[in-house]
Amino acid sequence: MSAALDAACWPFARIAEALEALAGREGMLPAEGTRRVEASPSGIDDASVTAWMDTAAERLGIDIEAVDATWPEVEFLLRRAAPAVVLLRDRDPPRCALLLGGAIGGRVRALGPDLRPYAVEVSALRAALCAFDEAPARATVRALLDSAGVRPARRARAEAAMLAQRLGAHRVGGCWLLRLDPGAPMAAQLRWVGAQRRLRRMLLSQLAVYALGGAGWYVLSRGALQGTLERAWLLGWGLALVSTIPLQLVSSWQGSALAVEVGAVFKSRLLAGVGRLDPEVVRREGSGALLGRVIESSAVEAGALSGAVASMAAVPSVFIALWVLASGPGGAAHAALYAAWLALGAALTLDYGRARSRWTASRVSMTNDLVERMRGHRTRAAQESPAHWHDDEDRDVSRYLDASARLDRAQAVITTLLPSTWTLLGVVALTPSIASGASGSSIALGVGGVLLGGAALRGVTHGLVGLLSAAIAWRGVAPMFHAAATREAASASVRMGAGEATTGAPVLEALDLVFRHEGRVEPVLRGATLSLRRGDRVLLEGASGGGKSTLGALLAGLRVPSSGLLLLHGLDLRSVGASAWRRRVVTAPQFHENHVMTATLAFNLLLGRPWPPSGSDLAEAEAVCEELGLGPLLARMPAGMQQMVGEGGWRLSHGEQSRLYMARALLQGAEVTVLDESFAALDPETLRAALGCALRRCPTLVVIAHP
Repeated sequence: MSAALDAACWPFARIAEALEALAGREGMLPAEGTRRVEASPSGIDDASVTAWMDTAAERLGIDIEAVDATWPEVEFLLRRAAPAVVLLRDRDPPRCALLLGGAIGGRVRALGPDLRPYAVEVSALRAALCAFDEAPARATVRALLDSAGVRPARRARAEAAMLAQRLGAHRVGGCWLLRLDPGAPMAAQLRWVGAQRRLRRMLLSQLAVYALGGAGWYVLSRGALQGTLERAWLLGWGLALVSTIPLQLVSSWQGSALAVEVGAVFKSRLLAGVGRLDPEVVRREGSGALLGRVIESSAVEAGALSGAVASMAAVPSVFIALWVLASGPGGAAHAALYAAWLALGAALTLDYGRARSRWTASRVSMTNDLVERMRGHRTRAAQESPAHWHDDEDRDVSRYLDASARLDRAQAVITTLLPSTWTLLGVVALTPSIASGASGSSIALGVGGVLLGGAALRGVTHGLVGLLSAAIAWRGVAPMFHAAATREAASASVRMGAGEATTGAPVLEALDLVFRHEGRVEPVLRGATLSLRRGDRVLLEGASGGGKSTLGALLAGLRVPSSGLLLLHGLDLRSVGASAWRRRVVTAPQFHENHVMTATLAFNLLLGRPWPPSGSDLAEAEAVCEELGLGPLLARMPAGMQQMVGEGGWRLSHGEQSRLYMARALLQGAEVTVLDESFAALDPETLRAALGCALRRCPTLVVIAHP
């Protein structure tokens, strides 16, 4: 075994200290301080360590993701996983390796207990990681080789080949990736991806291009206007011109890489923000408005990145142009004229911004209306007169075309007309200097300033167009962006065990709950009181609109009560955290609030579990389907659990969808399960089977139904 690996490994008992040391070394922790992670995992299996990692990630304010790889891909994973924690169970007790970035050749860097980096051979690390999984197969293979009498010279190769054959599809776990939380400050995330380095390289290479271009122009114009164009001057101009080519390539490469990396950070933050939006807000907005937000996110990314890169590249040339114009024959007056033209461009850009805002509002409104009409197409076909199907659409399209025409005119003025007219005006402003007999070099300097100013103006206007487009689209994206920062406090998950250990204590308590919708005075629910203990089976009945579903959503943590007390094992929602609460209390909402994803049946069933699933997960999902009476459905599906379902796949009946939603909730293994009208679409025989399955599998069950 590798001595470097032995020196770099941490004892498993110090995994909490090791995790915080790695996060601090990689710059993920906000500040130095005392240890935030106190406890250790309850076991050395992947499930126990992953559960502990989730808790530790919440306490440290970072993201930790469990990953695995097939046996042949383990080495590839280890080379690219950093920063990561790797659990090595090749010894008793087990140990941990903390991977740092910067794999070179056949080695990776690992942070040792002395906080020094060690170069560890990937082959040794792979052998230690796979030893636990290989042990049963290796023993079988060696016994087979012994019985076959394989010669020692061929034994190692034969053993490796047989292990590869047996373990080719086996997945090896024991690796956890550390990443910044998507809701972390953008400055920290940009530092994490190295955006500042790329920005500096881009700006420096662009400045070098400007300097070489100016020098080449000076050399060529001086020689041409003075009639002394010698070979040395031509060589100097050619050298300056050729030198700009690699610099422009570097600038473009760094700018493109910067755009990709910043775009990835932005998209990750938006994705996290969507998951942290208030469910009530999502429910009120509707799918059309949400699709509009998604479209606007692309506009923000494209506009902000292209506009920022173009502006940063053009702004230095504006100041250079002002300096060149002031140094030319026109002097300060020529530079002042250029500054006035820039001010005119700013005013015209504001006019473009107003046109862009009206166009965006029209486009988003059309998107929302289109999606809502598509969802309600069957109703419109049955209820609305065909003669009036497109009245609203025609009016909306007409408004959109008018807004588009105004936008195109405003954009043409600032991106094409403004720079072109400056070139003409700048040359005309040089006429008095030419007439007064200014020197050739002075006139060349003035003409160069005019051309440079036109190019700079063109770059600035294109950049401002992108930035304005992004700023207007930002209005729709901002709620998702800011929602990503609303990370839950994570002190409660460690304390949950105390309440769970109390025998006979209520699992879930509600006292005088009141809930009213935003903007309404009259509450939907008033004075609701409920106490649930392990093993309870509760039936909630009542008239439509009486607040049954609202109470179920409150119990599941999907809504927050306006007043009253709601406790899970003696802790409220703020103390436990929404994600931890929803792991312990799950619900199958009503049919119209649930959804079948266009994906495999297995994916739809196991939404609450890690993906890809293990063999035991798939077996349990199939068993639940059989208990719920979905066995005949599975038998009809050609691909079984891997059959595509949803809008683009196998179409499920109302009753089959209801049982899928029920199975999805049951497979999460929660302490409390709330089934909201899940049995309404079932016939009596299927209902008895489904109810029996729920009673057997739910420690505590709440069923909401009509009388």
